[in-house]
Amino acid sequence: MNSSHPHSKPSLADRSQNFGMRLITRAGGLEAMKNPALRETVEKFLYRGARQGFRAQVAAGRAFTARTGSGAPTRSKPATPRVQFDLTPGDDQEMIREAARELADEVLRPAASQADTDRTVPDAVREQAAQMGMTLLAVPAELGGVAEEASAVTSALVLEELGHGDMGLAVSIMSAAAVANCLVNYGDSDQQATYLEAFTDEKAPATGALALMEPQPLFDPAAPRTTGRREGSTLVLDGTKALVPGAASADLFIVSASVDGEPRLVIVPPATDGVTVSDDPAMGIRASHTGTLHLEGAQVPLTNLLGTTADHADAVGRARLAWAAAAVGTAQAVLDQVKTYTKERKAFGEPIAHRQAVAFTVANIAIELDGLRLVVWRAASRLDRGLDASEQIAHARALTERHCAQIGSDGVQLLGGHGFVKEFDNERWFRDLRGAGLMEGVLQV
Repeated sequence: MNSSHPHSKPSLADRSQNFGMRLITRAGGLEAMKNPALRETVEKFLYRGARQGFRAQVAAGRAFTARTGSGAPTRSKPATPRVQFDLTPGDDQEMIREAARELADEVLRPAASQADTDRTVPDAVREQAAQMGMTLLAVPAELGGVAEEASAVTSALVLEELGHGDMGLAVSIMSAAAVANCLVNYGDSDQQATYLEAFTDEKAPATGALALMEPQPLFDPAAPRTTGRREGSTLVLDGTKALVPGAASADLFIVSASVDGEPRLVIVPPATDGVTVSDDPAMGIRASHTGTLHLEGAQVPLTNLLGTTADHADAVGRARLAWAAAAVGTAQAVLDQVKTYTKERKAFGEPIAHRQAVAFTVANIAIELDGLRLVVWRAASRLDRGLDASEQIAHARALTERHCAQIGSDGVQLLGGHGFVKEFDNERWFRDLRGAGLMEGVLQV
């Protein structure tokens, strides 16, 4: 920062350097950082970002050279179960959560309105996110990431904080993390060796999208209409994927398709013949620049099948939980805003919060939000303990569909005319929350 202006606001790059170095400092005292390999990875990634800055990513459709892995695939270690039920984040989780909160408050929120208007993520925002290494939190250190163990709770906490900053930007940033997570959780050693290194690249990390949505009414992710038929050693894909974030610039897609009558995940490089992309502007999450992915006789090797049918179901569930977590963050932003506004806005000589209709509406937002948050944490906790969380994920999905759009609408209503204009964030939050309960794929915990 220029020393002649000691009180001027630091630049995004300055703030990002502070984030990165602060994260290293805090992480240094954690038990997990006693692992020399993990500590070296964290420090190298963050210090490199703070010192060198972000380099523009390569063009979409980067070339992936097929590689042979060594032995069994590398998976993240299961999260260490707690002896007793406790919703208090651990030291590691609190450190990561606080870093995500600062990224959201200091970088995402100020850029959100213009990013929504322009339908793009500013380069400076991508820079800060890359320097923080948020997309590598679920990738094991052995594969170039920073994860000591897999934790759906940690991922949910991060998505909640980023959603509090801006859901559209959070989706843009974390869609690459979902692809990396799928490669870690479901990929074989050859797939990990071929594709994962691009997402842990220190200079130009890859972008990608987990594309499950399709444009038909009442879409069921367990029964995709996109098909994959076997022809020798090739899989031929036909179908359409809708609302794919960053579709025009993604380096890799993971799509769902019906193969032999069963839903499966398939790795699809965008340079594949028969793969085209068209623009598909959405009502919400506009910063993620959604597009439509067209697969017309697209041929990929059979070895691009990723995981099993059970893994496909797991990916759907983890994505739904991730959307619920992001919705918690955005709904919290609504609550924070209306609590202050209704106390400060006066009508007929008193704050409008003194009116029962207003007070009850704010209270309902707080009640439904707290319920959703607890269900999300419970579901994530069950995943971390290796238990079936399908029922809790279904609850989280239903609560997101039922209440988050209402929370967004109430946030607009409580501000009156102010809620309808772009000077305030409420109209964007309403649009984003409307989509959180219907989107499939894209994010993962």
